Amino acid sequence: MTIKDIARISGYGVATVSRVLNNHPDVSEETRRKVLAVVEEHGFQPNTNAKHLKQQASSSIAILVKGTLNMLFADLVEKLQSLLRDAGQDAAVSYLDEDANEVAYAVQLNRERHPKGIIFLGGDPELFKNGFASITVPSVLLTNTARELGFPNLSSFTTDDQEAAQRVIDLLAGQGHRHIGLLGGSRTSCSPISFRRMEGCQTACRRLGLPFDVDRQCEPCRYSMPDAYAATRRLLARCPDLTAIFALSDVMALGAIRALWDVGKRVPDDISVVGYDGIVIGQYSLPRLTTIRQDTHQLAERGVETLLRNIVLGVRPVHELVPFQLVEGESVARLT
Repeated sequence: MTIKDIARISGYGVATVSRVLNNHPDVSEETRRKVLAVVEEHGFQPNTNAKHLKQQASSSIAILVKGTLNMLFADLVEKLQSLLRDAGQDAAVSYLDEDANEVAYAVQLNRERHPKGIIFLGGDPELFKNGFASITVPSVLLTNTARELGFPNLSSFTTDDQEAAQRVIDLLAGQGHRHIGLLGGSRTSCSPISFRRMEGCQTACRRLGLPFDVDRQCEPCRYSMPDAYAATRRLLARCPDLTAIFALSDVMALGAIRALWDVGKRVPDDISVVGYDGIVIGQYSLPRLTTIRQDTHQLAERGVETLLRNIVLGVRPVHELVPFQLVEGESVARLT
């Protein structure tokens, strides 16, 4: 019997059950009564050692955000803070540069501030492999996988980036596009997330018999509109025959659309554009953006639930792929 079982039987979320078990005041008497009735009926015994460690820890959960201009992460931070607040937990958010070593920062943070747990938004598995071992508090990595790393205190939840990228190429090929540019990826200079999306593109192009020269058709850039704007112009100068661009984030896609407009190309009449993430602003852009929508609600909810369970009960790590959705907007047109 675990806290997740108590939540399922009682009909409440793991965070709510955690608040009841830890005697937080922000729970209604009816909720408290129902949860405790299930606890008593099934003889549930919390892990008192884990609970004792939790009570000895600092009051905050650390959220480390890799990248200061990532709108997907901004959405995730808001959801994480709300879920943690509902669970009676304080959160301290730190923003790191896109090129920063998030694990080295976490090691220092863990040594100086002793947080209860750490949530990483974005991260490089190689950095975790080389530096995470000294971090002992429960941790969760969102938007990347830690499955192969084998740390007993590190869970992860992410989207299947390779499969999602293949879906994008399938969509574009189905609309008659054969010459597709990739914005944000390269063979030697990109993040693990970008690399997986690039690999998905290559796999789909090979399967469909589409030309895909990485050195020619891929243009690396940071996850920002200004960088994507400049990269789009470089990509077009090198590949004027492109009929579609797949940007590895919605922020990049919006920068690309502006660059295309400024060189006299209309989207999607002259060239199609697809993004990745599903941030809200993409659904209000002109044209409305076609994109891969990551489920930020599920990413945040599963991340918080798992972290709190690990803090309270010391359970084994969890690694899951969260479903994505291909959202067809107005930025892709069929070639005539």
